[in-house]
Amino acid sequence: MRVFQSPLELKNELRSLDAKIGFIPTMGALHNGHISLIKKAKEQNDIVVVSIFVNPTQFLKGEDLDKYPRREQADKRVCELAGVDYLYYPNTSDMYEKDEVSVLAPNVRGYILEGTSRPGHFSGVLTVVMKLLNIVRPTNAYFGKKDAQQLKLITLMVKQMFMDVNIIPVDTMRDSFGLALSSRNDYLSEDEKKEALKIPASLKKATGMIVSGEYDCEKIIKEMRSVLAPLEISYVAIVTREFEPLKRVELNNTIILVEALSGSTRLLDNIWL
Repeated sequence: MRVFQSPLELKNELRSLDAKIGFIPTMGALHNGHISLIKKAKEQNDIVVVSIFVNPTQFLKGEDLDKYPRREQADKRVCELAGVDYLYYPNTSDMYEKDEVSVLAPNVRGYILEGTSRPGHFSGVLTVVMKLLNIVRPTNAYFGKKDAQQLKLITLMVKQMFMDVNIIPVDTMRDSFGLALSSRNDYLSEDEKKEALKIPASLKKATGMIVSGEYDCEKIIKEMRSVLAPLEISYVAIVTREFEPLKRVELNNTIILVEALSGSTRLLDNIWL
């Protein structure tokens, strides 16, 4: 595995290859969810590139930028063992200048759900993802379905900016108790992990109701909120895969999303129907 810090050096190296490139952008603290993305990329491409960069522009003032988990040596070892060919590990100064051009999230879908409480977050995400895609120029780029709103906005950006890359969604990985894997799970105490299991339990409740024939979104959301109590709920929402609100579940075109806090840790989860 070769490690690069310079964007231009990596860009030039990859341009010299006549190969199908798969790319996984991450913020590090790698876990089995990231490994599942790497495995999918190895199946579908000749070369696999992973980036590790804790992107400051997607953190709002007062968020966890400074304490976000960083495990450089462990992450490098994970990438080596998973068979990554190129690891891109830049500093902030390698990625940003003082007077920056940026990408703005769409006015509607970028400011609903997670975007409501984190205005500007998705603009930071889209800006760094565009930079990374332009450096690597992959054939395929892989993103987890857990961050469904982020995935949708990246897909929209690639489509609307006429970018030549396939965005590949990959199913959410969970621990043995059903909690969606996330680097921020490191923040949770044992009691908070137990409380956080109310999040997948609420999604399981929704699934059960739908299987039993209940498609009314208001009723499903009410029951989910009951399961989530007493967690602090940021939102429970049922939307189409284009992130339009729904009154009734539409099979094969619905995402049910939850954001809630366990302790002070913000956790996301969803199911796609």
